[in-house]
Amino acid sequence: MRSALALLALPASLGLATGAHAFTPAGNDIVYEVGDETFEGYYAAASGEASGTVLIVHDWNGLDDYERQRADMLAEQGYDAFAVDLFGQGNRPETLDARQEATRALYSDRERMRELTLAGLAEAREQGAAESVVIMGYCFGGAVALEIARSDEADNVAGYTSFHGGVATPDGQEWPEEVPPLLIAHGGADTSVTMEDVSGLVEELEAIEATYEIQIYSGAPHGFTVFGDERYQQRADEQSWAAFLSLLEEVL
Repeated sequence: MRSALALLALPASLGLATGAHAFTPAGNDIVYEVGDETFEGYYAAASGEASGTVLIVHDWNGLDDYERQRADMLAEQGYDAFAVDLFGQGNRPETLDARQEATRALYSDRERMRELTLAGLAEAREQGAAESVVIMGYCFGGAVALEIARSDEADNVAGYTSFHGGVATPDGQEWPEEVPPLLIAHGGADTSVTMEDVSGLVEELEAIEATYEIQIYSGAPHGFTVFGDERYQQRADEQSWAAFLSLLEEVL
């Protein structure tokens, strides 16, 4: 059941993000180092005392104003939000080939994927973000969020969320015996992530008796939350965002 907070939060936040008003970031771009590499994330502190932190993992085009908007929306609702950078400062792929190359590099090196995500979480806490965190992501970022969940390597994580992300478990991996609550938001018309993949995830999560919710939005294609994109579906976006805010209210 959706909370009153989630429902009341929708009009103003979505009006800002869908272009009813020009977007001006309220937070700050944060340059940080991982080893000898430079990355650039985005931090939006909560309005007032934070209820917790949300770590946002970007899609295959890298961190851009989409993730900044989502971070600002979360800050307005009382959460510290940090959008992590997994590609490196200045690497924001624009072509299909470049995006496939950037994501393929991390899909083929899961250890690096986890290292960079956890480094972003550490940087969020260095910036003063609240300790308890929910890790979420969009498309590629959703797959990353589930990668971290399976690894059980992150500290003080209260939940995980994937918006139209990859849900298949790679060969050689399995879910830990205990995992924080999961929310999977999936489009019924998604041809990139199949219902067979979703069904496989259900079987895996049932096997460990995990607490999870998988929402299927009818007619919603892959990428249904991306503002301004031809795939954007307002109904599915609003419903999945409300479900996400309800999860945050419950676990943080």
